[in-house]
Amino acid sequence: MACRKWIYLLLPLMLQGCVISYKFNGASIDYATTHSIAVADFPNNAALVYPPLSSDLSEGIRDLYQRQTRLQVLRKGGDLELEGEITGYTLTPMSISADSYSAETRLTITVQVHFTNNVNPEESFDKTYTSYQNFDSSKLLTDVQEELCATMIKEIAENIYNDTVAKW
Repeated sequence: MACRKWIYLLLPLMLQGCVISYKFNGASIDYATTHSIAVADFPNNAALVYPPLSSDLSEGIRDLYQRQTRLQVLRKGGDLELEGEITGYTLTPMSISADSYSAETRLTITVQVHFTNNVNPEESFDKTYTSYQNFDSSKLLTDVQEELCATMIKEIAENIYNDTVAKW
């Protein structure tokens, strides 16, 4: 009976020392066979060009792989390879106000991606990624462009990441 009392007294202390930890970065990478990813620069071949977009997108993708995986991020010659181009950067009037002018405008970025998996070639693909953000037409594009592009780059980079290494 005395032994049970001790167990009841010690049980809460023992359970406090147990910690369960999970890391949800989503990567399903076999690090025994896959050590690196090459992310080439994504040139901007859209009709309308925002000069920082190419480097911001390329660096945003590289940064995501560096933060979320143990893969060595290269510019050429990786076990996994990402390359592509920005094919669209468009403005579209969305809603019309009472005075027949656009009240809202949509900025859209389209990126064509070629992914090569040199370890498992059957996982290679070509895919187009698109992201958009709406903004009030009373604002100038130059006033909102940087913030909107940052949001869209993050979304596109996460979608590429999920399709290449997370397999969601």
